[in-house]
Amino acid sequence: MEGIRNQIRIGFFGFLAVVREKDVCWEYADRLEGNKVRCKFCDRILNGGISRLKHHLSRLPSKGVNPCTKVRDDVSDKVRELIASKDDGKEISIIKRQKIPEVKSPVAVSISSGKSLMAVESAPLIGKVFPSNTLSSSSSRNDEEIAERSIALFFFENKLDFSVARSSSYHQMIDAVRKCGSGFIGPSAEALKTTWLERIKSEMNLHSKDIEREWAMTACTIIAETWTDNKSRAIINFLVSSPSATFFHKSVDASPYFKNIKYLSDLFDSVIQDFGMENVVQIIMDNALNCTGIANHILQNYGCIFVTPCASQCMNGILEELCKVDWIDRCISQAQIISKYIYNNSSLLDTMKKFTGGNEIIKSGVTKYVSNFLSLQSMLKQKSRLKHMFNSPEFTTNSGFANKPQTSTCVGIIDDNEFWRAVEESVAVSEPFLKVMREVSRGKAAVGFIYEMMTKAKESIRTYYIMDEIKCKTCLDIVDKNWKNTLHSPLHSAAAFLNPSIQYDPDVKFLGLIKEDFFRVLEKLLPTPELRRDITNQILLFTRGSGMFGCSLAKEATDTVPPGIWWEQFGDGAPMLQRVAIRILSQVCSTSTFERQWSTFQQIHSEKRNKINKETLNDVLYIYCNLKLEKNLKSNSSEVDPLQLDDIDMTSEWVEETETPSPVQWLDRFGSALEGGDLNTRQFTALEGGDLNTRQFNASIFGGSDHIFNL
Repeated sequence: MEGIRNQIRIGFFGFLAVVREKDVCWEYADRLEGNKVRCKFCDRILNGGISRLKHHLSRLPSKGVNPCTKVRDDVSDKVRELIASKDDGKEISIIKRQKIPEVKSPVAVSISSGKSLMAVESAPLIGKVFPSNTLSSSSSRNDEEIAERSIALFFFENKLDFSVARSSSYHQMIDAVRKCGSGFIGPSAEALKTTWLERIKSEMNLHSKDIEREWAMTACTIIAETWTDNKSRAIINFLVSSPSATFFHKSVDASPYFKNIKYLSDLFDSVIQDFGMENVVQIIMDNALNCTGIANHILQNYGCIFVTPCASQCMNGILEELCKVDWIDRCISQAQIISKYIYNNSSLLDTMKKFTGGNEIIKSGVTKYVSNFLSLQSMLKQKSRLKHMFNSPEFTTNSGFANKPQTSTCVGIIDDNEFWRAVEESVAVSEPFLKVMREVSRGKAAVGFIYEMMTKAKESIRTYYIMDEIKCKTCLDIVDKNWKNTLHSPLHSAAAFLNPSIQYDPDVKFLGLIKEDFFRVLEKLLPTPELRRDITNQILLFTRGSGMFGCSLAKEATDTVPPGIWWEQFGDGAPMLQRVAIRILSQVCSTSTFERQWSTFQQIHSEKRNKINKETLNDVLYIYCNLKLEKNLKSNSSEVDPLQLDDIDMTSEWVEETETPSPVQWLDRFGSALEGGDLNTRQFTALEGGDLNTRQFNASIFGGSDHIFNL
């Protein structure tokens, strides 16, 4: 009998051992010798096995166990449920639980008691949408659907723009997590804020140091982007650009000193010293910082540095002036009547997309004026389809369309051949300047081409209006006003003169006009007779195509190799001119295409800092901006249009019906699927062409009170 009792006792404890061995909490600990375990979250070693571990993870003040400081909230909640079930005497063994049909929640975790099941049925809506790890759904979704639902909830809960799912880092994250398997535990908020922030910042610093090494040959351009708004706030972002990349340097709140020349001059002095005066060829300042005093200070104190305006803003200024021409303004207004009519009626919008094959008839550009001409271009492409739609039975027999007061007006515009001629003419006039804007906005060294591109743009206007002298003069006066008075710099002339594809092109007629500017630039960059020794002979070698300049390889490469690299390869026979040419031709001529998000940069300079110190915020901003610049560099190397945004701006004048559109909430940008009244939209303010233009930027849905990065 005693032997039987011993066998039962052994079997019972063996059964308990099996149960404890399969306890779900073992995934959060490592088994050590004896009865010790190590917590995987905080690495603390505990005596007492799985029971003590549970109290450690639950963070409950019991059993004399120190609570875990790094355990995730979902794990802590799960363990508390297990402890509560055990205390109520309702804990179910692992073996018995395996006999119950598994019911998965959106996070693929089963529950174990009837009490928990009742909690699901009676839970409020928020509990069903955001279930804890212990809750269960009645559906039998597969793992992929569960994962997708969890990711969707993450986007919705944190107000992330859907376009985030297009980013390369998003897909890299998904791939990396997939490779880790089911046991992977993501980094905690503390690890993100400390370990990973410092590590990624260090990686970026090392990358920037690698790029700085090329400055000895190519030098660099300092870019000063100024963002102002109607509340007298002014933020200056400093970037540095060279052939390999453009890097964000720092952001400065200049609001209290924006009109203080002494303060701004000292600020620019400090930035120049950060990069080294000998490494800087030019400083590009946008129109918001149109301060003669700062430019004079730089030119007087740094003899070898040029101050140039932004080419993109000059092109935008030309487009803005074109939009004010009477017949173009009337054409845009008529086109907007059509677009508003269509985009403010979800049924008609669906019908339009059916006829256009799913294509939009309007486009959102990086500025208001770019949007105007891109949208006219898009409507012109869809001209026949729009006419077909407005004359189709689907439209003419639909009482919902026919009874609208705007219908007759839109039909009249659609059938008006004069309107379409005006659209075609507007597209033809604007396209040369959109083309220039695209080229200078890609972050590439375009300074050697800007003079030629502007010359060709003006020639295209003359050719188009060869029979209309009045319109030709109107357009060319706008171009000359912005080109001669705003953009043109001797540096652009010198770059064109040194560009082999221009110098050796027999059709180029303007070389004689820019030679004087070229010599002035040489005097500035080579200020002493010693530096200019033999420079005349070197110029003759280049202009005559002698020596290495005239070899077959050099001639073949003039149109296929960037001019700075061409000089590096074939300019050895003119060493001093080679050095000057490489430094000039390696520069950009436009500020970056940053997304102007006040909510992002405002927090850096705000006194309310979301419980995070300024140094950490600066580090986050440094990483954020440089990741954006890296993404822009990669996307601009492809066929992506740098002037066009991915999503339609639903608050633009092409969609919004009211004359003074009231902002709508971030939900509004998701399109016609969300119907409702007036909401508040987060907008950003950008200075374009000297005027303040406010529009929504679709790549961010942060509100004014939102905390970036949630640190």
